[in-house]
Amino acid sequence: MRVSVDIDEETMKEVMALTGETQKSPALAKAIVEFTYRRKAKEFGRLIREGAFDYPDPAAPGSVGADPANPIPPLTRD
Repeated sequence: MRVSVDIDEETMKEVMALTGETQKSPALAKAIVEFTYRRKAKEFGRLIREGAFDYPDPAAPGSVGADPANPIPPLTRD
């Protein structure tokens, strides 16, 4: 996708230096992809800290299907 943006020369030089790219377009593309990746990772880390992915440990003593070789509990019919 083609986009026109105004970026001061000093910032552009810094982006190019940080990304290791010698051309402006690849440098900006790389910086944007990395920025997006870092934001998503930060959000994922926040969700983990808040317990959003707090699944029970099937290998814990007394858990259903407590088989360390197969940590997925067996299916049950209701």
